[in-house]
Amino acid sequence: SRGSGHMTTAESTIVALRAQVRRFLAEELAAGSFRPSCDCWVRGHSPDFSRKLGDRGWLGMTWPRAYGGGARSARERFTVLEELLAAGAPVAAHWIADRQTGPLLLRVGTERQKRTLLPGLARGRLFVAAGMSEPDSGSDLASVRTRAVRTATGWRVSGRKVWTSHAHKSHYLLTLVRTAPPGGDRHAGLSQMLIELDSPGVHVRPIEVMTGEAHFTEVTLDDVDVPADMVVGAVGDGWRGVMSELAHERSGPERYLSTFPLFAELVSGPTAPGATALADIGSAAARLWALRALSLRVQDLLERRSPTDTAAALVKDLGTRLEGEIVDIARRACRPGPAGGGPLPTLLREAQLAAPSFTLRGGTNEILRGVVARGLGA
Repeated sequence: SRGSGHMTTAESTIVALRAQVRRFLAEELAAGSFRPSCDCWVRGHSPDFSRKLGDRGWLGMTWPRAYGGGARSARERFTVLEELLAAGAPVAAHWIADRQTGPLLLRVGTERQKRTLLPGLARGRLFVAAGMSEPDSGSDLASVRTRAVRTATGWRVSGRKVWTSHAHKSHYLLTLVRTAPPGGDRHAGLSQMLIELDSPGVHVRPIEVMTGEAHFTEVTLDDVDVPADMVVGAVGDGWRGVMSELAHERSGPERYLSTFPLFAELVSGPTAPGATALADIGSAAARLWALRALSLRVQDLLERRSPTDTAAALVKDLGTRLEGEIVDIARRACRPGPAGGGPLPTLLREAQLAAPSFTLRGGTNEILRGVVARGLGA
């Protein structure tokens, strides 16, 4: 029992798994297969690294074994995620598929979709981009204008999606489209479809960001034929699917660990922080621990299929604000610059350039506070 100082079986499993992941990461670092980076779940695209994780059973961990998953607990998956993020490992290639596409298919996908797609996702051989945002729509997903018109064999889709991470390196686009004209309820008439990104009529344009990298893209869909069996969930019920995806998207450890490699280097690096920086570091560490507890709570709720909208929005709002504050703490601590160079300046530059997107992606903080207010009955 806990009172006698002994761990439960579940706790022992977590400890052993954490040690296993840390050994793997240490070996990969020693072999030079990656360099720790900030925002690794967005900018760290490495299909080879994703395949290594899939081969170890660290993708699709909670999915049923019948579909290539590991049938493990949400806590075990969370343990692997936070170790990968804390190490700044390149996990972007599989991130969307593992975080939201797989769970969506398990919930509303057809048996054929599950058996065709899930094993490849779990092995790190199949990658999916999320086609939600559109030009001029901001955070108002219900205003999407990408249209799908019925054909004899399925649907013909036309429209544009933007800020679509790694669509130029993925196999499928899980996209939100309008299958019926908008009426009194703007959330009705929306559907989700899986579109093969090498289909005729699909044009992907990379968008270069301040770092010179191009992980964002704009996807133009020009009369793309989509088979009827690639609709995910019921036609017209896409909004509910998107909301379930956002619960996964907003609540995970990536929402407060994007700048953790910078934070860890600031704490453990060769340059000792001053007294003011130490106070800031202590405050940030306390909030990181509180956010971790909240994020774990949301994972438990998701596993039980309980409502998570309010708690997930809180994780995303508080977490992404803290990520930005960590950049500010590091910048103040390093002024006029860390002596001797090393990884700290590189991590700080990465985090500074990525920081403007933290409070935008996955829903702006203003939108999220509205979600929280509604959830509290305001």
